[in-house]
Amino acid sequence: MATIRKLRGRWQAQVRRRGMKPRCKSFDSKLEADKWARELEAQVDRFGAAPDTRILESTTLRELLERYKTEVSPTKRGSVQEIQRIDVLKRHDIAYRTMVGLSPQDISSFRDERLKSVAPSTTVRELAILSHVIEVAIRDWGLPLARNVVKMVRRPVIRNERSRRLSGDEEQLLLDGCDAGQIPFLKTIVILAIETGMRRGEILGLKWNDISHNRRVITLTMTKNGSGREVPLSQRAFKALSEWKDSADVSQSAVFPMKAGALEQAWRRLLTRSNVKVLRFHDLRHEGVSRLFERGLNIIEVSSISGHKELRMLKRYTHLSADDLVARLG
Repeated sequence: MATIRKLRGRWQAQVRRRGMKPRCKSFDSKLEADKWARELEAQVDRFGAAPDTRILESTTLRELLERYKTEVSPTKRGSVQEIQRIDVLKRHDIAYRTMVGLSPQDISSFRDERLKSVAPSTTVRELAILSHVIEVAIRDWGLPLARNVVKMVRRPVIRNERSRRLSGDEEQLLLDGCDAGQIPFLKTIVILAIETGMRRGEILGLKWNDISHNRRVITLTMTKNGSGREVPLSQRAFKALSEWKDSADVSQSAVFPMKAGALEQAWRRLLTRSNVKVLRFHDLRHEGVSRLFERGLNIIEVSSISGHKELRMLKRYTHLSADDLVARLG
């Protein structure tokens, strides 16, 4: 057990354990002294000895974020987005806390403050980054932390389920709006999204050599969930890709020479031209996956095309047309 005592106006914590040199430290409050002693004892139990915690007193969370940004983030598929989030995290007060003083209460306060200005999904992603930064610091960089404080904090609940599907003549309005625009391949992108349920990043990341014209199959070597898959093409999707290839500069490896931000802007302009309301590009994935079910594919077949690993997540994307289901019921 640690000894906590008041000495010359300050609180001193002393930890004695067999096989280690006694450690003591003074604090302004008894609460801080008790917290330090408990964490040191936990480290002794974990490592078998008392590690040198002086590095925790001089290392800030901001320094760990910067190192993670330089060494770890560039190896990830979504490195650009993660680096942007890290730059945001570095500007917050929590980034200037030293690791010896970082507590679950600090993380909770950060979470609650972020929820006032950003969506729960954004806060969850930021907490995930903080958690992995600390995990890497413990496992790979040898930082003598007894625990990952981020894992001790409750994550916000994300409620972003959407049931938005194309209705009436919205699909034709979108395609007509593509024809009226200045991006020659935008119509192909929209058709591909509806017919395959592929994600935006997967579509924009396509290379010509990913498409097997003989097999009528797209091979995705790396996707959001970290694994590859093969996506079969309907006659309509294959025709749209073939027509675009006839007029495209195939010397460029990218099928669609466009970045995500540019597509987002083009999508907003398309909705304005088409007079289609409250439709996100990602809703085309909902539409595509739902149509696969309506064509009679089972849940395993659909998951192999859409890339969903969890059937629970696949259910969220499935909003079937009652009219089509009536026809199938007979």
